[in-house]
Amino acid sequence: MPYSIHYKRLYTVAATVSWVLLLINSLFVNSSSYPSALAPYAPLLGKFFKVCFIAFTFLTQRVSVETYRGTDFIGYLWKLFIRAGSTAYVCALLYFGYLRYENNSPGSHPILLGSIYYLNYAFLIYFLGKAFYIWRNMILFQKTRALQYEWKWFEIVIYATLLSNFFPLYLPNFVPLLGLFLLYTLFLCIHLRWVAYLTSTKKWRSIFLLIGIILSLITFYNIFTNFSPHQQSTGNLFEDPFVMLTCTFVGMYTLASLLVAVFNLPTSSVFEQKREDLLNFQRLSQSIQQGEDEPHVYKLMFESAIKASSADAGWLETQDDSGGVSIIEAENIDLEEVEQIRQALDKYHVSAVEYVNNNLDHNAGFKALNLPWRSLSVTPLRSQQRTYATLYLLKDVEQGFDREILNVIRTFTSQTILTIENLRLVAESLQNERVKEELKIASSVQESLIPKTFPSDSWFEISCFSQAAKEVGGDFYDFLQVSESRIAIIIGDVSGKGITAAFHMAQMKGIFHGLMQDDLQPVEFMQKANNALTHCLERTSFITAALYIIDYKLKGFFFARAGHCHTLYYNSMTEETFYFNTEGLGLGIIRDKSYGKRIHNMHYDYNPGDVMVIYTDGIVEARSSNQDEYGEDRLREMLSNTYHLEADDIKAAIINDLNNFSGEHIHDDQTLIVIKFRNDQPNLIL
Repeated sequence: MPYSIHYKRLYTVAATVSWVLLLINSLFVNSSSYPSALAPYAPLLGKFFKVCFIAFTFLTQRVSVETYRGTDFIGYLWKLFIRAGSTAYVCALLYFGYLRYENNSPGSHPILLGSIYYLNYAFLIYFLGKAFYIWRNMILFQKTRALQYEWKWFEIVIYATLLSNFFPLYLPNFVPLLGLFLLYTLFLCIHLRWVAYLTSTKKWRSIFLLIGIILSLITFYNIFTNFSPHQQSTGNLFEDPFVMLTCTFVGMYTLASLLVAVFNLPTSSVFEQKREDLLNFQRLSQSIQQGEDEPHVYKLMFESAIKASSADAGWLETQDDSGGVSIIEAENIDLEEVEQIRQALDKYHVSAVEYVNNNLDHNAGFKALNLPWRSLSVTPLRSQQRTYATLYLLKDVEQGFDREILNVIRTFTSQTILTIENLRLVAESLQNERVKEELKIASSVQESLIPKTFPSDSWFEISCFSQAAKEVGGDFYDFLQVSESRIAIIIGDVSGKGITAAFHMAQMKGIFHGLMQDDLQPVEFMQKANNALTHCLERTSFITAALYIIDYKLKGFFFARAGHCHTLYYNSMTEETFYFNTEGLGLGIIRDKSYGKRIHNMHYDYNPGDVMVIYTDGIVEARSSNQDEYGEDRLREMLSNTYHLEADDIKAAIINDLNNFSGEHIHDDQTLIVIKFRNDQPNLIL
């Protein structure tokens, strides 16, 4: 833009200076004050100043019009008429003002007349320059490379005719060339695509403006033809090839635009409606990308259908999953009329189907309602699975809904159904993503609740494995150092899976840490834990658990089983592998004091080299591809074969065997803890 402004100022100054010199040269060429040295060259200087003025004026308009952007074609016409075309009427006022002055002041006034002539001449060149380049913008609207090339040559030829001021060119002597040029001009004048983009209202405005521009051109012609040849110091203006050809081009394109605008008027409303339909269809299609909601889509469809069908009234009612109906859009109709039409449609059993009645008075039911409308269209918005809504349109005239209108309405409703279904899929997808994200957070929280490492001690080794079947699970284990020589280890399994199970697992962890601060025996802990869970566990839920308190000082461990899996044990003294088949009922199954009778305390002295394996049912109930269970026997056999290994190696061997058996398909949460008592004993302070 600064580049254009710079050149525009330069060309404007040059055009102004050349016009002033042209005026001075013409008015004072025969006066005594004119420099005698330049007198022989006065005609040549006059032509030079004239060519410079025309060229710089056109270049000024070329740069100025290049800044016009967009498709505001009425704005282009308005600028041409107001800024340039109106100067023709200024010229007329000046000319007729001079004639009046001449009548009141008889005599010759060559300086005044010459000044008025050159002022009018400047206005004409300015008008032609602006019209020339505004029409260029119109012609090159949606241009092609070929059209741009064709215009370039046209512009070069027009500018070349300026040389005729120095080399006299009498156009009537070149009729064939002139005819070719006129055909070429006519070819350029048929590029009127911009007219098709005007609405009916804008077409009317363009017609008035184009008429005004033609009248400006005619006014200029009449004014300059009234100047006598000797008054036209620049020569016969309309014998100048440049002025004649540019006037011809400007006149032809203005007239062609006017005719096309006039002949397009009768069909413009049809094309406007089609274009509006396409735009509305496009808006419906883009509703998803624009983040619109269902009410907006229904509103857009309703308004589009009303406009496309030119309906006088209508309403749109949606249907929810339970079959309830509610009106969300209505125009020019009240609820009483809606209810009357509904009842009439129910009477004819056509309320849930596509229905068109182009003469309501032929049906006694509708005629009795004395409605102001004569045509009715009912269009359900229905997919294969359900009905979303129903569109009702009414028109004052008979035969108001023809096949073309109905097709347009069906197109809108079909696109609306597609958009609504896509919107719901997008919403469902977002909800799933939100749930996944929440599960991911819950999984991270649960992961943080399960200890990753047990305290390192020379009394025993512990190795753990835990894997949830879903994002979050119901298995848990934990430990607590209750005294210098006693450590409590708990393992459990909450019934069910998912967020609820994970929530109960967190509750159980809190209960474990809270109760074991009092260094309870396993049975006492289970009784109090059962009592605590009574207040926070659903009736349909329960928890299986086993609590072990290993006492280094006594070289034994106490434990109680609350419905949990049997403890697998290897005795290094007897070299036997067996399960502790103790009894015990799960937590939360019985919620009264009788629970204490269903739980038992056990004690067992361990030996160095003994191995204890505790686990959840996801281990022994894992299934192969043949639906065979992994089972307690296979687990015991694995321990019998691996008891001599370190705790980590025993765990790894069992998990590898489990994965080979089940093919790594996890159906339930899996937790495994291997405890191996060592030979080395610490020096306890007794």
